Amino acid sequence: MAAPKPMEQDSPRKRDSPLVGGSLLILVPGILGGVAALPILTAGSLWPGLFWWRHAEILSLLSGGAVYLAATGLLLWVRRPIRRFLHSTRQIDVLAQTPAPAARSRDELDRLEGVFDQVVELLSAMDARALFPNMVGESRAMRAVFSQLLKVAATDATVLLLGESGVGKELAALSLHEKSGRAKGPFVAVNCAAIPEGLLESELFGHERGAFTGAVARKIGKFEKAAQGTLFLDEIGDMPPETQAKILRAIESRQFERVGGGKPLRLDVRVVAATHRDLPEMIRQGRFREDLYHRLNVFPVRLPPLRDRREDIPLLAGRFLEGFRPGARLSVEALQRLLAHDWPGNVRELKNVLERATVLAGGDEIAPRHLPGLSGQGPAEATAGDEAADLDSRLAAYERTLIEAALSRTGGVQSRAAALLGIKERSLWHRVKKLGIAVGPFRGQGG
Repeated sequence: MAAPKPMEQDSPRKRDSPLVGGSLLILVPGILGGVAALPILTAGSLWPGLFWWRHAEILSLLSGGAVYLAATGLLLWVRRPIRRFLHSTRQIDVLAQTPAPAARSRDELDRLEGVFDQVVELLSAMDARALFPNMVGESRAMRAVFSQLLKVAATDATVLLLGESGVGKELAALSLHEKSGRAKGPFVAVNCAAIPEGLLESELFGHERGAFTGAVARKIGKFEKAAQGTLFLDEIGDMPPETQAKILRAIESRQFERVGGGKPLRLDVRVVAATHRDLPEMIRQGRFREDLYHRLNVFPVRLPPLRDRREDIPLLAGRFLEGFRPGARLSVEALQRLLAHDWPGNVRELKNVLERATVLAGGDEIAPRHLPGLSGQGPAEATAGDEAADLDSRLAAYERTLIEAALSRTGGVQSRAAALLGIKERSLWHRVKKLGIAVGPFRGQGG
């Protein structure tokens, strides 16, 4: 790649050019003044006897002039804090990547819009990091999930987490528990698919001594252990029908009995269930109880697959690599390969791939050769066989991959990313905006 030309520095006069330039300071008050004077002139023309001689012209001049002066003063007053704001953003590295103005007033307005977009993006990302430190994700899809979790966390409503395997449903359930009024209580997770069918009921409700062969002592079940806390029923779709009926009865009556016991025990837990299965289809097949589904589906939250939030991959990769080997880094080519992969195993697969890559790379930078099994195809080539994908969508997908890799390599600094790509900073800014790329998740990932 040819060495990029150094970015042209703005002159002091350009840097200090006002947001509301001279043309706007004249044009906007002039329009408002004209609007104020027009009714008086119109009335004088339609009804000549309404005003004394030339009084209409005098009144329109006075009213228009007053509005003009007031509008000019207001614009000057509003301009000062906005100019201070824009000047301050130039001193902050994470907000200093909007393009330098080329045309006087229009580009200043473009810059203000870009800065405000970045401020909103940054505040939203900071909010996500602060509220859900254990969940990695600053994409719009994940921020929508966080918003839903916050809404339901303050209640005791039953939550059903939906999504493919490996998207982080247990982590979402734990985050929901930590933001709820039951945060001081226990969080108890049960994988319904990992427990043999004959033992699941005893595992959930507990049993009395002598309840069955081998029950030599009383056992406290998960429902009791989760008292005043949250019980997370993972893979609820793999629960046998007999246990489904007992779970439904316990949730509805808020009571349950240990296996082999006759004394009803009060149920004081919040139930959060999760599944990767299509429960409505299972209901049609008679494999899942419809009444239990409606009881669990009070507040459904669907977690997006990793392929639908690729902008979070650099952030996730950074978190995993820091845990495997502090200081470990991905090459641009390796990151491109991660971004191009569809991740059928989602975040779990990404974590396993990066752990293996860390071992293979040793102390070196992680390169594509350390990612065996991942296709070297980018999105453009991967969709080449898709007849529904037109040329524009393929090019846009490939362009997004290159830009995201450059942003990750440069820590989200668009001026450096533009230099790495060999394009002008303004061109990169417009491409980022056109493709809807969130810059926030890439900040702090470069080196």
